[in-house]
Amino acid sequence: MTLPVFQLRRNAFGRLVFQGADGVAHEGVLPVRAFPISEADRGLSLVTSEGRELLWIERLAEVPAADRALIEEELAGREFMPEIRKLASVSTFATPSVWKVETDRGATSFTLRGEEDIRRLSPQTLLIADSHGIFYLVRDILSLDKHSRKLLDRFL
Repeated sequence: MTLPVFQLRRNAFGRLVFQGADGVAHEGVLPVRAFPISEADRGLSLVTSEGRELLWIERLAEVPAADRALIEEELAGREFMPEIRKLASVSTFATPSVWKVETDRGATSFTLRGEEDIRRLSPQTLLIADSHGIFYLVRDILSLDKHSRKLLDRFL
């Protein structure tokens, strides 16, 4: 499928501006992924600040490089979801507890308020929310080391 003609740019305030084939400019456009975890490279929509869809993009790779770079910059600024690679320790097996973890963005610690803040997205994928509302992704439980899985099993 061929994408309709459009242009993306940033305005003086750094916000995305979308201009479609009709020539109408829309300021404050936001890229929104349909499946941000399971298929991050597929199904993306450019929407107005009011949530009205301007353009559906089946695959980000279809977008010209300059526009794709703007979309990826915007997504990176909005999507912050470190991926847990290892659980170093937990302060207690009761909640709240402090977790020390290694992520794809470095080592950190966070407070898990309750077991309900661990959400299973698939049999092997977890989404963990800390006390500040930051989400951490465990993409594949089986890829964690034995010690990490053992700690995690206490909360599942």
